[in-house]
Amino acid sequence: MSNFPIQKTEAEWRELLAEKGAEPAAFQVTRHAYTERPFTGKYEQVWADGSYHCICCGNHLFDSGTKFDAGCGWPSFWKAIPGAITEITDRSHGMVRTETVCSQCGAHLGHVFEDGPAPTGLRYCMNSASIDLQPKDPT
Repeated sequence: MSNFPIQKTEAEWRELLAEKGAEPAAFQVTRHAYTERPFTGKYEQVWADGSYHCICCGNHLFDSGTKFDAGCGWPSFWKAIPGAITEITDRSHGMVRTETVCSQCGAHLGHVFEDGPAPTGLRYCMNSASIDLQPKDPT
C-alpha cells in the first residue's frame, strides 16, 4: 500500500489512532485488513445525519443518506463519494472479492458487493473501526 498520497509508519498510524481515541481494533482493521465480527461495530445500527470519514486520514467516504440496513452485520452504503475509495481484487480466504481502501491513505475499509439496492446495486460493507461519523451541523 505504498501508492497513496498519505504515508506513515506503523508506529505513526498507531499513535494517530490512539490520539483520535479510535477503538482498539482500528489499527489491525485499517492497516492489516482485519475484519471486525458482524453485529459488533459501533456504527452498524447508527442512523444519524452526517458524513462518514476514514478514521486514519479524515477522507470523506460516504454520506449518511446512502447508508442502509443490509442485515449483514456491518454498516452498509449504496454509494461512495466519487474518488474516495480505491478497489483492489482480494483473493484471500479462498474467494475472490473486491476490497475497498481509502484512496488517500490506503486504510482497509471493507469490501464492496454487487447485491445492494437501487440505484447503484452496490453494497459497500464497511468495518465500523475504519470509519468515523461526523454529525451534520445543525445550522
